[in-house]
Amino acid sequence: MEKNLKVAIGILIAVAVILGGILIYVVYDRNSIIDELTVEKGALTEEVAQLRNDYMELSTSNDTLNQQLLVERSKVEQLLEKIKQTESSNKRKLMSYERELGTMRSIMRSYIKQIDSLNQLNIALRQETADAKKEAKEATQKYNDIKSTTEEYAKQVEEGSILRGRGIAMVAVNEKGKEVERSRRAVRLKTCLSLVENALTKRGPKTVYIRIKGPDGILMTDSQENLFDLDGEQMLYSASREVDYQGSEVEVCIYFAAPEFTSGTYTVDAFTNKGKLGSAQTYLK
Repeated sequence: MEKNLKVAIGILIAVAVILGGILIYVVYDRNSIIDELTVEKGALTEEVAQLRNDYMELSTSNDTLNQQLLVERSKVEQLLEKIKQTESSNKRKLMSYERELGTMRSIMRSYIKQIDSLNQLNIALRQETADAKKEAKEATQKYNDIKSTTEEYAKQVEEGSILRGRGIAMVAVNEKGKEVERSRRAVRLKTCLSLVENALTKRGPKTVYIRIKGPDGILMTDSQENLFDLDGEQMLYSASREVDYQGSEVEVCIYFAAPEFTSGTYTVDAFTNKGKLGSAQTYLK
């Protein structure tokens, strides 16, 4: 009887030792699993926090895309908060969060591609804009150069087309048209000059005006209404004559009559409405 009791006690002790060992193993294994899950949770937390920081660095000039980025940042913040509030031992939830993190990373990569495409497009557009501005500047410069050259040519043509005169001379004549030197015999002053040949001058009627000043320096005219326009300025003239100019040299003579002439030097200036043709003097005794 005592022998059987001792065997039973030994068996119980052995079972207790085995159960104790199993319990220690289970507790140790559970603690190890918890420690591992805690490490995994910490790593997952860091990854989500990094994803949040990566989202913070993303920016674009596209308002719609920026709004979408704000939504995704908010989702990452919510995931980070859920991970912090979840026990490390809740492996199922942590695995679910890890899958959610993977999805968020994929979404972020798609946004990175979109932003990169937009940046490349913006760079290309900026380059195109810069090229267009450069071309416009060059075109403007060419236009200004052509305009300047054209204006210069036009100015040269205009200047070249001005009617010129040569050989201007003035004499006094009597009633028979003969030249005289004495003032008491003079009845008219005769001014002659030649309009030179000019292929650029417009053909047609041209008026030559003369302004005669007597020995006293006063302009001689028989009417204060004898006015002509010289480059926008109204000027009195003594006499005028219209000639048909066809590009070839032509001689023009203009007469000015006065009741009497006094002794002294007479000066004449000849004009068209485009400029001066020449000047001459004569002396009457």
